[in-house]
Amino acid sequence: MFSERVERLSGSLIREILAAAQRPEVISFAGGLPAASCLPELDFSGVPPHLAQYGTSEGEPEFRAAVVEELARIDLNVEASQVLVLSGSQQALDLAAKLFIDPGTPVITEGPTYLAALQVFKLFGADITTVQQQNDGQLSADTLQQAIAASKAKLAYLIPTFQNPSGACYTEATRQQLAAVIDAAKLPVIEDDPYRALSYDGDAPKPLVTHLKNAPWVYCGSFSKTLAPGLRIGYLVASKDLIPYFVRLKQAADLHTNRLGQWFNTRWLQSGEYLDHLKQLQLSYKVGRDAMQAALEKHFGDIADWLVPQGGLFFWLTLKQPRDTRPLLKVALEQHNVAFMPGEAFYANPEQGLGHLRLNFSHASPERIEEGIARLASVIRAA
Repeated sequence: MFSERVERLSGSLIREILAAAQRPEVISFAGGLPAASCLPELDFSGVPPHLAQYGTSEGEPEFRAAVVEELARIDLNVEASQVLVLSGSQQALDLAAKLFIDPGTPVITEGPTYLAALQVFKLFGADITTVQQQNDGQLSADTLQQAIAASKAKLAYLIPTFQNPSGACYTEATRQQLAAVIDAAKLPVIEDDPYRALSYDGDAPKPLVTHLKNAPWVYCGSFSKTLAPGLRIGYLVASKDLIPYFVRLKQAADLHTNRLGQWFNTRWLQSGEYLDHLKQLQLSYKVGRDAMQAALEKHFGDIADWLVPQGGLFFWLTLKQPRDTRPLLKVALEQHNVAFMPGEAFYANPEQGLGHLRLNFSHASPERIEEGIARLASVIRAA
């Protein structure tokens, strides 16, 4: 009685782990949750009464204008008409999949990549080709070019800045090289960029899409990592020829995004305090990053390799003796009250992700990070 698409429907491992890790005694490195102390006060005093009415699908004009100003700071110069406000940037992946993907459509992703992107692409029947990141965290333009030619890809999905889950940040040179390959193929590309503001060692290079000259593009942004994730306010920006299609798809999905959340975010962006707020986030999360680095050096130095992330919320570990980490999660959670994300979930073919773990450092205190990493190392050594 269901559509054939439902046979490809999978649950979200991260949501399942977060549900199991709600117990206060559990030290969770699983989700990408902001620290509770970094969430702003939800002050909705002064909300205009007219926001109780239906709004436009494109989003509130004042908020879209504020997003344009924010994007100009990273050299992505667009018009407000190119901004579509969404119910979290996750919605951009759903709308893009509806626009570009039929059953069997060849799609390029990084290896590893965001597990929820894999979830939605598979739901719509994508034939996913994984381009493996190099040991230094960069993505080879030559390898991407070969993958595009071999798969006859119709869409690429990339996370160049503080990648989830690897934490990698592509250099300016890498971005230029990747853009040249994408342009030559005239390949539509989705650039997912929710972590850019969480930079701890200097600003990240400007978005990859700023280097494009020919290829259609979609750029996804979010305020879930910098303001209030519970409000579910994100956006996409796209080539002008794509926007009418996205607007119609949005109208068919949910009419419009939460107007109170847009008002709240607009007030923050216009307050003059937003940049100071970002600096405080960076200082706070850098403490967690450095605490996890110290704990990993102490407990994991002889059993795993990793790169220190310059931003974002995650460490990506590669075990020196690869093994499936999924069974270890059950042991870690049930017997040691510590949670992590198995690396297998971040690959279209889970077997390519054997021996990897993703660890979040933004939610736990430095003391609990030290204790949790020690517990997790004991689980892996025992295995």
